[in-house]
Amino acid sequence: MKTPEMTGRCKEMKFIFGAAEGSGIRISAQRVYDEEGYGFVTRAAGLREGRLNIPELNSGFEPSCWLQDIEAQEISEDSHGVRAEVRAPYPAQWKIPLVFKAAVPEEGNYRITVTLSLPQEAEHPQEVLVFSGRRQLAFRGMLKPGETKRVTALEHVCPIIPRNHAEKMADRSVKISLVAEEVRIREILISPAEVPTIYIAGDSTVTDQTASYPYLPEQSYSGWGQMLGYYMEERFAVSNHAHSGLTTESFRSEGHYRILLDRIGRGDLCLLQFGHNDQKLFHLSAEGGYRKNLERYILEIRQKGAVPILVTPLARNTWRGDSGTYNDLLGEYHAVCRGIGAEQDVPVVGLHEKSMAFITDHGREGARGYFYPSDYTHTNDFGAYLFAGYVADELKRLGIAEKRADAGVWELPKSGRSVEIPAGMEHAQNAGEILFRDLDRPEEYLTRAEALEMAVETMRFFPTNVYNDMFTDVIGHETYAGAVECAWQNGLIPSEMVKENCLYPEREVTGEEFLNILMLGYKSRRPIPEHMEPMDGASEWAAELCAAAHELGCVETEFSPQGSIRRKDAAEICRSLGQKTF
Repeated sequence: MKTPEMTGRCKEMKFIFGAAEGSGIRISAQRVYDEEGYGFVTRAAGLREGRLNIPELNSGFEPSCWLQDIEAQEISEDSHGVRAEVRAPYPAQWKIPLVFKAAVPEEGNYRITVTLSLPQEAEHPQEVLVFSGRRQLAFRGMLKPGETKRVTALEHVCPIIPRNHAEKMADRSVKISLVAEEVRIREILISPAEVPTIYIAGDSTVTDQTASYPYLPEQSYSGWGQMLGYYMEERFAVSNHAHSGLTTESFRSEGHYRILLDRIGRGDLCLLQFGHNDQKLFHLSAEGGYRKNLERYILEIRQKGAVPILVTPLARNTWRGDSGTYNDLLGEYHAVCRGIGAEQDVPVVGLHEKSMAFITDHGREGARGYFYPSDYTHTNDFGAYLFAGYVADELKRLGIAEKRADAGVWELPKSGRSVEIPAGMEHAQNAGEILFRDLDRPEEYLTRAEALEMAVETMRFFPTNVYNDMFTDVIGHETYAGAVECAWQNGLIPSEMVKENCLYPEREVTGEEFLNILMLGYKSRRPIPEHMEPMDGASEWAAELCAAAHELGCVETEFSPQGSIRRKDAAEICRSLGQKTF
């Protein structure tokens, strides 16, 4: 691949789009990214070159599964620049990003100035989103008809280990993605930027998440790290090395930390936010491996002359099924960060407190719109933008960085939106997992331990390998101990099932016990029905939730509350309730 020549005193590259006025490398609507090192990344180009299908090396946008083999975008040009439209016969309201990619000669920070234009003949002001790099937000705003606007992004170019890969892959390119209706890209100017870098280490709540197109921000996974650069304006470039599933241990062992450590230096910052996955592993308990690993990172980053900053873990939208109260599952990890900060004079960004306050103030349903649909840990673009603003606020409070004054609020849509899937493509849409498709021992009766495992899976609670010995007859090495811990943490175990601190995990579960376990999980996700008919034969303690399960259509009238329940029948109930929950 060739690298476009950087010319001039400041070694800049200028691209002029369509028939717009100006001097520079002329980019027509037909300029597809290839070995020349610059051009539009189209679906057709991705089908020809495998590296263009790796999100971390490109824009972070991917086609939905039912658009994998389809070029649904038409790129056109005029005197205002270049724009993207949706090809007929696909819905014109689809949002498909226009992605431009250009190779650069070396690693480092680059300033990318994008000139946007909305023709005077446009009928109304239009929303514009500009992302740089791996879907890091650079601009969010409105353009009026006849308006031309320059927006700037800072992008850090360096290798990365993509998901599903074990080795680092070189990346020497900058990427700009425009999501808009009629707005054109008129000009792009790329030049080296002498600014410090914010490096980020963390997990899926922080990472540069990919988004499927047609794009809707409320239906796109997003980590707050990919929104942070927007709040920093031109003061810092952001280099996000967080990845899904990482702990304080695996961030190092899988090679992500080495990329960061080899590049960080004096004047740079390193934000560290872990905990969501550490808490699933016994040896990474808050006062155990988690603390030890963070303290080691702090020492090594300081030896590089950079500033380590601990970020307390983003709160989950989790509520107990039994009491309906907020369920803080990360308080211990927050407390350790605060403790290390005080002991070692390390700045601490209090994201846990601020995000938890937001969630409890808005309630389970009010906070739901800021999380990916049917997810209680991972935010969508609205939530990531909100919580990145909290991080920026904290950095300002600590005197570390200024927050841009004009960031504003990104309002949730007033009504639900969805992507219209054309007729004939429905078969390719991912309908979700069918629970317990290959169920073992279907005719056997379900035990209490198995009932808890089924409920945890059905309600999509995050698994854990930690067990804290709350029941005298459940010990840590049992395969179901993690499910018991998870069910207990989330309020899924009715108190009536516990006698003298014993759960009796191998005892056959009764119908009413099973329904109450499941419905306590449902209550932590959604409100139960009102004005329910009672279920014949149900005990007084179990009556309300048995009636709720019947009202939702999960069980038939002849269901036996006092009898044992076969595994195959329990699986059918789980399938039915899972569909109604998610």
